[in-house]
Amino acid sequence: MLVATWNINNIVKRLDLLCDWLAATQPDVVALQELKTQTSDFPEERLRELGYHSLVVGQRTWNGVAILSRGHKPLKVATALPGDPDDKQARYMEAAIDGVLFACLYLPNGNPQPGPKFDYKLQWFERMRMRAEALWASGHPVVLLGDWNVVPTDEDIYKPDTWRDNALLQPQARKAFADILDQGWTDALKAACPQDKLFTFWDYRRKRWERDAGLRIDHVLISQSLRVVDAGVDREERGKDGASDHAPVWALLEPAKVSKPRKARRQ
Repeated sequence: MLVATWNINNIVKRLDLLCDWLAATQPDVVALQELKTQTSDFPEERLRELGYHSLVVGQRTWNGVAILSRGHKPLKVATALPGDPDDKQARYMEAAIDGVLFACLYLPNGNPQPGPKFDYKLQWFERMRMRAEALWASGHPVVLLGDWNVVPTDEDIYKPDTWRDNALLQPQARKAFADILDQGWTDALKAACPQDKLFTFWDYRRKRWERDAGLRIDHVLISQSLRVVDAGVDREERGKDGASDHAPVWALLEPAKVSKPRKARRQ
């Protein structure tokens, strides 16, 4: 199964780029973030023509998430992250597809910090930790993927010292992400490319794309019943005219091999 995540940064504006990429790569499941459109305006018919079913939680401004599935209709499981019924930001959804549960997330940026936006980020992260723990404990095949808005380590950014005050590098956010990984989840990109310095986001400002001044903030985490065959970043998408400031991150997954229990020896 080929899965991917992409912060599309306005799906209406970048629909042609998305469709071209889908036609070329044909992932089975795609998580999209930062749709910047209402659910009713989501281009569902255009994507259906390419063979993709859609589940959408839309919202204007900076939010909105969607899950696309090729060949299988996604079964809606959740349209919001549990833990705060008053949180109306469209940042999370879950769907069951071909026996696997997918969670698409768009974690809050948190800037400027300190302040209420960073407090919201940490509160959201704690809710995510609790949800991830419950999903891990279920034992089912699960994939958590999206824009996590956290740079896990200094190896995941081109020049960390210039970003020390940014919410994406704060120790509290890094610890929150590490706490989720410590539950047992596999970071697909790091598992497949442990020695490579890969980026998924390049800011529009200061020619950061041209200088390869990037950050790794889009992550695919998989549960114990899945195995990473390969993973990567389609970074060439970031260099196209009118591109999102993020590139797609993909992972090729298969069921993990389970060792058969040994038979007890006869006495």
